[in-house]
Amino acid sequence: MTTTAFAFILGAYLLGSLSFAVIVSKVMGMADPRTYGSKNPGATNVLRSGKKLAAVLTLLGDGLKGWVAVALVQAFGPAYGLSGQGVAMAGLAVLIGHMWPLFFGFKGGKGVATAVGVLFGFNLWLALAAVATWLFMAFVVKISSLSAIVACVLVPVYAYFIVGPQSVYFGSCIIIAILVIHRHKSNLINLLTGNEDKIGKPSSGDQSQP
Repeated sequence: MTTTAFAFILGAYLLGSLSFAVIVSKVMGMADPRTYGSKNPGATNVLRSGKKLAAVLTLLGDGLKGWVAVALVQAFGPAYGLSGQGVAMAGLAVLIGHMWPLFFGFKGGKGVATAVGVLFGFNLWLALAAVATWLFMAFVVKISSLSAIVACVLVPVYAYFIVGPQSVYFGSCIIIAILVIHRHKSNLINLLTGNEDKIGKPSSGDQSQP
């Protein structure tokens, strides 16, 4: 790996380490999202505070950083010899940064919004397919985590047909799906036991929401 490639990837990781749930809550004078509800620094838990604007800003911030990390490498990487592989690695780095942030004790969120942002950077139609799946599931079951898990399972399938199995993005989508589903392991347990909270409902206090 060249020094330039490392710099782009490190920059993506550091960008991912900016937890907008914590940042937005602090700016708006709210409690740290890691201290209430599911204690997960993500938009779903921020929504439990009753502050919809804060939840929206968190969602947009976490999603935007995923897109920016990819877009920067796409825009400036070719001048330094970075191709699709560099773009894919930056996408994974920003997601890992969100999940295990340097600035917040390596305790981050579930990565749904950031993953979607990365997908928008990879391919517009791929991202829209993932978002449509989440929205459909959320409308039907009204459970954020289950919607995210189903969307993650289907993302590699969508990638196979949209970008093709030979694309470096296809492999990245598989890794993204594995990472996000792994971060939802507590949700899977709650789903199996019937204890998973629905969107907008007060949390039972576990760490189950994405």
